[in-house]
Amino acid sequence: MSQALSFVGDFKLGHYMKIPPRSMFLVQLVATMVSATVCFGTTWWLLSSVDNICVQEKLPIGSPWTCPGDQVFYNASIIWGIIGPGRMFTSKGVYSGMNWFFLIGFLAPVPAWFFARKFPEKKWIKQIHVPLIFSAASAMPRAKAVNYWSWVIVGVVFNYYIFRRYKGRWARHNYILSAGLDAGTAIMGVLIYFALQNNNISFPDWWGSENTDHCPLAHCPTEKGIVVKDCPVF
Repeated sequence: MSQALSFVGDFKLGHYMKIPPRSMFLVQLVATMVSATVCFGTTWWLLSSVDNICVQEKLPIGSPWTCPGDQVFYNASIIWGIIGPGRMFTSKGVYSGMNWFFLIGFLAPVPAWFFARKFPEKKWIKQIHVPLIFSAASAMPRAKAVNYWSWVIVGVVFNYYIFRRYKGRWARHNYILSAGLDAGTAIMGVLIYFALQNNNISFPDWWGSENTDHCPLAHCPTEKGIVVKDCPVF
C-alpha cells in the first residue's frame, strides 16, 4: 500500500512536469523489478557475510549494521500481531495515554484557523498546515538526532532562503537537487563500504557514532515491577 501511494505521488509529479503516463509507468515497472532483485540479493549477501548483523549488543560502537528500520518494523509486528493493541493502548496497557492524540489531531488545526481569521494581515499564519506537518513527521527516518538536524538545515536553506531570494533557480533546479542528493547518498554508501568498511577501515570513534544515541535508559522496560540491571523499577 505504501509503495502504491508513492507511485501515485510520482504520477502526480510526472503529470505536472508533462511526462507521458506510459513512460512514467514503464520507468516505475522497470525500476521496481531491478530494485527488488538488487535489494533481495544484497540482503541475502549481508545476512550471510556480516557477523552479528542487527544484534546491537554484539556490534562495535559506530557499526552501521544496527538495522534501525528493521527493528521498528519488527517491533510493530510484535505490538499489533502478538501482543495486540488491546494490551498496549487500552486501560489494560501502559500506553493508554496515546489515545489522546486522536483528539489532539482533531483539534490541532483549530488554533491555526482561528488566528488566521483573527489576524488576516499576518500572512505567515495562513501557511501553517497542521495535517501536513503531522504527516511529514511520520515520514522521518528511524535515525539519530544529528540526521534530523542535517535534514532540517538542508530543507530550510533550499526551501526558504533560496526559494525567497532566487525563486527562478529554485524552480529550475530544486527537483534535480533532490534527486541528486538521493543518488549521491546511495553512491557514497556503496563507495564507503567497498573502499573502507570492506577493508576493515573504521571511522574515527567520536560521540556522534554511538549506537545508543546517548540515552542509557532507552532500552529499559516501563512495565510496573520488572527488574532489569541499571534500569529504574516503576
